[in-house]
Amino acid sequence: MISEVLAEAKDKMGKSVEAAKDDFANVRTGRANPALFQKLLVDYYGTPTPLGQLSTMNNPEARMLVITPFDKGALKDIEKAIVAAQHLGANVGNDGNIIRAVLPELTEDRRKEYVKLVKAKAEDARVSIRNVRRKAKDDLDALKGEVGDDELARGEKELEALTKTHIDAIDDALKKKEAELLEV
Repeated sequence: MISEVLAEAKDKMGKSVEAAKDDFANVRTGRANPALFQKLLVDYYGTPTPLGQLSTMNNPEARMLVITPFDKGALKDIEKAIVAAQHLGANVGNDGNIIRAVLPELTEDRRKEYVKLVKAKAEDARVSIRNVRRKAKDDLDALKGEVGDDELARGEKELEALTKTHIDAIDDALKKKEAELLEV
């Protein structure tokens, strides 16, 4: 029973770390990255649809992204969604078949804003992991009458070790992203 609680906690903590890394990928650096645009919602025939499902994206240059829609009728809607995404600040051009989005150079102030944003996302992920730990701890406490105190104490130590491992993983990802953002 203790192993089931720990396995569930480990799984949920791992998902929190992955979600944090995905969030970090959506914060732009000095380079154009298709991950920045993947989750951008486009009003496609009245339905908000992620851009990644409507087109292919590649970056031929460091600050340019070429977006090729599967449906040419969605070209204007995609262009409108990219222009509306203020956090990207992309200059958009369209030749009737593809869209070219050019990202401007990042200023030092903008980089610092992005670092603050990434730190906030990292803290949200840490809180998520702590919530998983709290729920697992409650589940372990509920087993108090069914298992011995030594086993329970061992399970709690394992839970703390799991929590520390996953929080350290988030901190490592944060350090990498921070270095990437501040790199000129």
